[in-house]
Amino acid sequence: MPGVRMYPILPCPDLDEAIGFYESLGFTRTYRQVRPNPHAVVALDEMAVHLSEIPAFDPAGSYASVIVVVPDPDGLYRAFAAGLRRAYGRLPVSGIPRITRPRKRYGTVAGFSLIDVGGNWLRVQRAGDTEEAADRAEAGLGRIIEVAARLGDSHGDVPGALKTLEGGLRRFPDAPPVDRARALLFRAELAVRIGDRALAQSSLAEMREIELGEDERAQVEEEVDHVTRLVASD
Repeated sequence: MPGVRMYPILPCPDLDEAIGFYESLGFTRTYRQVRPNPHAVVALDEMAVHLSEIPAFDPAGSYASVIVVVPDPDGLYRAFAAGLRRAYGRLPVSGIPRITRPRKRYGTVAGFSLIDVGGNWLRVQRAGDTEEAADRAEAGLGRIIEVAARLGDSHGDVPGALKTLEGGLRRFPDAPPVDRARALLFRAELAVRIGDRALAQSSLAEMREIELGEDERAQVEEEVDHVTRLVASD
């Protein structure tokens, strides 16, 4: 029906902490209620999130998930990441809260996930992207990276994602250099998420030994910077 809108109500154990988290992302608190039920609304442009405080709520047990469709997920990610770095002194990529960087995930559209302090997943994707187009995934190691991204970024299964990448790197030793570079960079990021500093450092070092052309270096430049910062701050 024209004019109909729907707003998610996300649980959290501490309302003020949740408000502060969203404010670090650039949201503004537009409403706060203390009684009878602690409740607040935060908004950023056309995005509005309702927050509900539930005593003794365990964020690790949250099943809440929201799809956020935006015209520029990469730009939104950069803004969110900058805010999180200011708030936490680093980019949180493991635990709660955390954020994943934008990437293609097998069988679904490209985008990133933000897990807030209540353990709720905000799944950000680009407006106009379709799963039909996403199903035309590349073959070889490129496909493996997308499968690993679905496991690690969409499902939160980091061990499964690492196992998938390890198998892909062994299975496709002659994959294009840029694909091997992307796989090793993702492996380093996943290693940071589980606190395996040695694997993170060795993966980044192995990636730096790959000979890449100028265009290929440009393709992975942003990810190299991202992973280098993660490994350095781990």
